[in-house]
Amino acid sequence: MGPGCCSFFFCWGLGRGHGVGTSSSSLWNLMGNAMVMTQYIRLTPDMQSKQGALWNRVPCFLRDWELQVHFKIHGQGKKNLHGDGLAIWYTKDRMQPGPVFGNMDKFVGLGVFVDTYPNEEKQQERVFPYISAMVNNGSLSYDHERDGRPTELGGCTAIVRNLHYDTFLVIRYVKRHLTIMMDIDGKHEWRDCIEVPGVRLPRGYYFGTSSITGDLSDNHDVISLKLFELTVERTPEEEKLHRDVFLPSVDNMKLPEMTAPLPPLSGLALFLIVFFSLVFSVFAIVIGLILYNKWQDQSRKRFY
Repeated sequence: MGPGCCSFFFCWGLGRGHGVGTSSSSLWNLMGNAMVMTQYIRLTPDMQSKQGALWNRVPCFLRDWELQVHFKIHGQGKKNLHGDGLAIWYTKDRMQPGPVFGNMDKFVGLGVFVDTYPNEEKQQERVFPYISAMVNNGSLSYDHERDGRPTELGGCTAIVRNLHYDTFLVIRYVKRHLTIMMDIDGKHEWRDCIEVPGVRLPRGYYFGTSSITGDLSDNHDVISLKLFELTVERTPEEEKLHRDVFLPSVDNMKLPEMTAPLPPLSGLALFLIVFFSLVFSVFAIVIGLILYNKWQDQSRKRFY
């Protein structure tokens, strides 16, 4: 499947519903309207204004990995009357509900979106459903009105709704190379979707998946999530180049830098600022009056 050797790391899949919950032994947490069904997790039902998520509780410290996602999107809505899609996450924060397919905006990490509804009416370049990817350092907002186009790394059309066969997505991260492929034609063959070199993702982030519905809706089901560790050989030069990073980034793509908020002023500091501002103001007024009086004296001398 992938380069080198694969070793199985974790899974949510058929018959593993007991591994989801709030107990200390559970590796997975549900959030929002997500429900455990017999053979899948339903992130959102085919109802308006729902959102749900499934998050792994264990941070991933793998260097090279592959995540295989078995999912199903289906519902009663006809063409362009369904939404909104689902997302797969590898992020610093987990269990944070928000507007981006049920997750927080300005996330830190990687988001892969299976977007089923076109919000940008004028665009005719892409056909929905559409898969796209975004790397964020916490400074960028996902632009819903433009379907994430300003910040996407790449994407492809993926007709995935109401199919009678299984649909899969694979996210592979090897040597800072991000590859996303799909198997959505019932042929059991991977088809390329996105390939981006120079993607720098820190270790220790969390995997999750989420979904949201608005005025339009769909059933968004996750049947399995399987993570594999990929064993890849590196040259000494590559070892130096592929050192751990602490903030997500993409080579040749400028992300705005995060600026730390200034700490609030203490009461004493605020008093001193106000005090010296008043002193300076009084001093400036006095100097101004002195200069004005001198100017008046000089004006009188010129007239006498």
